[in-house]
Amino acid sequence: MSELLQNYFAGRWQSGNGKGTTLVDPVLGTELVRVDSTGHDLAAGFAFARAAGGAALRAMSYAQRAEALVAAVKVLQAHRETYYEIATANSGTVRNDSAIDIDGGIYTLSTYARLGAGLGDRKFLLDGEPQRLGKEPLFQSQHVQVPTRGVALFINAFNFPSWGLWEKAAPALLSGVPVIVKPATATAWLTQRMVKDVVDAGVLPAGALSVICGSSAGLLDQLQPFDLVSFTGSAETASIIRACPTVIRHSVRLNVEADSLNSALLVEGAAAGSEAFDLLCKEVAREMTQKSGQKCTAIRRVFVPEALYGAAAEAIGARLSKTSVGNPRNDSVRMGALVSRAQLASVREGLATLRQVTDVLHDSDGRPFVDVDADVACCVGPTLLGSRAPDSADRVHDTEVFGPVATLMPYRDAEHARALIERGHGSLAVSVFGDDFGACAETAASLAASHGRVHVVTPDVGATHTGHGNVMPQSLHGGPGRAGGGEELGGLRALDFYHRRSAVQASTEVLSKFGPAQARE
Repeated sequence: MSELLQNYFAGRWQSGNGKGTTLVDPVLGTELVRVDSTGHDLAAGFAFARAAGGAALRAMSYAQRAEALVAAVKVLQAHRETYYEIATANSGTVRNDSAIDIDGGIYTLSTYARLGAGLGDRKFLLDGEPQRLGKEPLFQSQHVQVPTRGVALFINAFNFPSWGLWEKAAPALLSGVPVIVKPATATAWLTQRMVKDVVDAGVLPAGALSVICGSSAGLLDQLQPFDLVSFTGSAETASIIRACPTVIRHSVRLNVEADSLNSALLVEGAAAGSEAFDLLCKEVAREMTQKSGQKCTAIRRVFVPEALYGAAAEAIGARLSKTSVGNPRNDSVRMGALVSRAQLASVREGLATLRQVTDVLHDSDGRPFVDVDADVACCVGPTLLGSRAPDSADRVHDTEVFGPVATLMPYRDAEHARALIERGHGSLAVSVFGDDFGACAETAASLAASHGRVHVVTPDVGATHTGHGNVMPQSLHGGPGRAGGGEELGGLRALDFYHRRSAVQASTEVLSKFGPAQARE
């Protein structure tokens, strides 16, 4: 029987008392490790995190907590190759795709270490300038932000076991809030190993970082009024969390990142074969195949002017035809597998749904996979669909296939394009491609209300932009409506979620003892 991974909970490593769930290599079909969370004293674990981890973190300044994050970065960098091996085995990703998760997580952690160092020796933050409450300036109001005296529970998705952990944990720990992470079971191994390495290195106070792998049963029941929940996953699960009696009763602060039908748009005026046109086609193909399309930010819908529909279909298809799919251990492979048989079945089901209202413009699923047993491996080739009637293709605007699938659609004019994009009911990201700077700026402003991030690509940044689906810690991550309504990252803005704002009304002399306000970076 495979190894049972331990959970770090209540300040010690401990195993569940059940048989556990076996994690399987999605390419080879071999058993890897087991995870189990049954039998733990959940109340004791949450209490230890709040009391021991929270008190120790709050006793440190922002600069001291930033130093702890620097130490954690060094630990993670020392074990990078082990993480790559785990990602290949457990997630079925090629090395470049594993880097997005592993190195992206480490980079995000190091970014918050740098931001925290700039906050200095403070233990709480000032929010704005003092405001007089009367005719005389003697008595004023100063808003402050102080770390919440609760615990942050992270319920994470399967697609980013490293980045999903650290993009949440970095601002939480910097804020002085202890973390309990519950990774998605299918890919929990990498999260568990990273937490183990950091915990065993002793760079964080006991109780500051905990991990529990397996079932999430009972976790939400442990929440108290000052606790926080950050969830990444399906809108269906998000609705269950929102309706949890404990969350409602205690008004638990909740951040949700859910489904997202992200778009790419080629603005009017760009011709077929132009640099802007080529940049769009390149980015669409990359987003479809990177991590086998298993990214919450991946491009799902592509909009081009009506006259360019055929040319775009041909150009994107030509790029997709060069993508070899199969065993990520083979150097010739450019796209690995989906993470599980369940995910493979979900993608096939979603693809069948979309095919009822679309044409197949490029289908590489029939090509032989490289160095795998097709009956065992969770591999699927990229598929580009198309609809010349986007106004009536309701399913394209409602159904997200979490795999290497996108749908190309034509639009009549700028207003038509905006209306089609907004039928996604709120998304994490949209990319705008064009060579007319004014038109790109106007389009970006019009789409900002329905997207957490607007990524504008013009020829002058064609070689330097960070990528449609690449979530940078300096920029906001989240989105309205269907995307969950949450906000993460965005530099120091991420700390807002883990702080409580309060107004201190006092004399000018008392307020002066708080020191000068700290500017956001």
